[in-house]
Amino acid sequence: MAPGLLDLVHLTTWAVSAVIKLPQLVAVLRAGSAWGLSVTSLLLELAGLLVFLRYQIYYDYPLETYLEYPIIIAQDAILLYCIMHFSGKAKRALFYTVVFWGVWYMLTLQKWIIDLAMNLCTLVSAASKLVQLQHLWQTKDSGQASALTWGMGAYTCATRIITTVMTTNDLAVLIRFITMLILNIWVTATILHYRKTKKTD
Repeated sequence: MAPGLLDLVHLTTWAVSAVIKLPQLVAVLRAGSAWGLSVTSLLLELAGLLVFLRYQIYYDYPLETYLEYPIIIAQDAILLYCIMHFSGKAKRALFYTVVFWGVWYMLTLQKWIIDLAMNLCTLVSAASKLVQLQHLWQTKDSGQASALTWGMGAYTCATRIITTVMTTNDLAVLIRFITMLILNIWVTATILHYRKTKKTD
């Protein structure tokens, strides 16, 4: 891939990531409800993102290959707070903040810890998508879940498969992005299915 094309892929990934959670945030704030969203799913996703970011920093990978992660984490944290606020559980936010901060510090105490965490990170991130899918299947209602947010997630995974192959070629990272791409497409399709079903009822 030509350097110019690789730069374009990086730029589009950052641009999409900068607004990836906004459709979801707007849907939640407009409805004043977090119906259709799983707090457990979001917590697992946040944990996976933090481990992944820490791994990239630890191994000194090129900044352009993970620059979007701090942006997505910040958006996820705001979204999580909004969901907890509308669920009447806003006080738990401080507890989760302390836990995540502690995990962030502990991850790099030993090399084996960050390597193990990275391998588990794919499972944790996959679990977050599966929890959201289960929530959708149980309620048979997409509620405030945003297909656009999940669709953009699929796009960034696809672009990161390309950039990983072209730059670090890290197999653990590649497996994570392929797994997340499949699951993001699945969640997007499920949200659209229940939205369509609701309209035809």
